[in-house]
Amino acid sequence: MCTYQTVRAAMRGSAKGPQSRWFRVTDATVYFDHPVHAMAEHTLNIDLADPARGPGARVAVELTAASARELAAAIQTALDAAPAELTA
Repeated sequence: MCTYQTVRAAMRGSAKGPQSRWFRVTDATVYFDHPVHAMAEHTLNIDLADPARGPGARVAVELTAASARELAAAIQTALDAAPAELTA
């Protein structure tokens, strides 16, 4: 069953995409659905993109629910370990 729940967020960062080129990331789209490539029934799909640069300025990630939770916990741990003045 697909939820069709899509979460969008504005981003400020960079990603390495096709041809190993860096590009600015302005948008994130996150949703739980059928993957395109991952070998799983459903995955948490994350698209990081700069829509102003066209479809080539995009990095897509498909993670199992367990892997997505591990990634979220690792991100939180890394941010919590950094000095507050660096993450403000």
